[in-house]
Amino acid sequence: ARAAAKNHAHGTILCQPEQYEGYLAELEANGEASLAFRQVCARQAFWHTANYDCAIANYLTDTDTPTEDTETQLPASYATAGNLCQSLRYGENPHQIAAWYASGTANGWAAAEQLQGKALSYNNLVDLEAARQIISDFADSDLANPKNPPAVAILKHTNPCGVAVGAAVNSPLEDTYRKALAADSVSAFGGIVAVNRPIDADTAAAFTETFLECVVAPACDDDAKAVLAKKKNLRILVLPDLTAGPARTVKAIAGGFLAQDADSQPINADDWKVVTDREPTADELTELAFAWRVVKNVKSNAIVITGDRATLGIGAGQMNRVGSVKIALEQAGDQSHGAVLASDGFFPFDDSVRTAARSGITAIIQPGGSMRDNDSIKAANELGIAMIFTGMRHFLH
Repeated sequence: ARAAAKNHAHGTILCQPEQYEGYLAELEANGEASLAFRQVCARQAFWHTANYDCAIANYLTDTDTPTEDTETQLPASYATAGNLCQSLRYGENPHQIAAWYASGTANGWAAAEQLQGKALSYNNLVDLEAARQIISDFADSDLANPKNPPAVAILKHTNPCGVAVGAAVNSPLEDTYRKALAADSVSAFGGIVAVNRPIDADTAAAFTETFLECVVAPACDDDAKAVLAKKKNLRILVLPDLTAGPARTVKAIAGGFLAQDADSQPINADDWKVVTDREPTADELTELAFAWRVVKNVKSNAIVITGDRATLGIGAGQMNRVGSVKIALEQAGDQSHGAVLASDGFFPFDDSVRTAARSGITAIIQPGGSMRDNDSIKAANELGIAMIFTGMRHFLH
C-alpha cells in the first residue's frame, strides 16, 4: 500500500470501500482518475498504513518483557493514531475546528450506543470521559452480580458537583441519584451524569426533572427508554464497560506532546498510615475511602468533603489549598459537622487543618509528604481530628 501510494503520480491506491464511488465518478467524468484525486487517495493510504504500523509498534511495546532498564520508562519513540469517528460541529468554542478519532478497533466511547439526543459535542465527550473516570472506581464488570452499591456522579466542566453511593448493593439507583443531586443541584443544571447501574424507569423519571446534557450508563431497560424519550434532546449513552480506560494519557504542548501512565492504580488501604493519636472509626474509614476516590478526579488544588457516602462540598482548581478548603466548607455549610475531608495533595501548613476543625470536620485523608507534616499532625492531635496519610498524590491538571 505504501509503495502504491508513493507511486500515485501513475496509479490510484484505494484502501477503503468508501473510496470506490468517487473513483468510479472520476472514471466516468475523465476516463481516468485526476492527479488531485490520486493525491487524496495516496494521503489516505499513508494514514492507513501509519495507523497499522502504530498499532503494531504499540502492541509490541505493551507486550514486551520489561527489563531493568525499561520497566520504568516509556519507549524512545512514541506514536498515537486514530481513525475519524465523527466530525464535530466545533471544539471547546465555536471558532475551533474539532473531530473525534477512535484508536484501534471499536472500543471505549466508539463502542457506546447513543440511544437518543443530539450529536455529541467536543465538550460533551470531554465531560463524559471525566464522568467515566469517576464512576469506574465504583463500577462492576459483571452487572448480573454487582458487588458495589449503586453509584452516581454528576459533573460540570469535568469537575464533579455531586457524587454518591447507595447504602447497600440493592439500594435504589433513583435514591442514589437524588442523593448526588442534592449535593449541588444548582451546578448540576446542564450537567453530565454517569451511573454504574442500568437505568430503570424511576431513575429515568428523576433525570427528566432537571435539564441534563448527557447520561451514560452500562445499560437502560425498555421502560426507562420510554420515559426518557419524552426528553428527546437528552443524550443517553450505553457503555457496557465503564472501567475500560486508556492505559496512558497524551497531552499536546508546543513542538510535541507529553505522555504518562493513567492515574488508575487501585486504591490499597493497607498502604495507608494513621499519623494521629486518634484513629478513625470504622465508619470514618469507609467515608475517607469514598472521599479519596472522589478527590482524585477533581482538578487541583482539590478538596472534597463528604458524609453518608455523598459529597457535601467540593473545592476545585484553586491556586492555593486554603482557598479550596474554604470553598468546600462554605458549600457544605452545617453539614460539615461530623464530616470528613480529602485533599489530593499534602498540606504545606497547618492552616487547612485548623480551618477544617472549626467547621466540625472529624477526619482527614491526604497524601502527606510536606516538610511541615508534623505541624499538621500536631494541629490534628490538638483538635482531636483523625488523619491518614496515603503516600500517593493525585494531582489532576
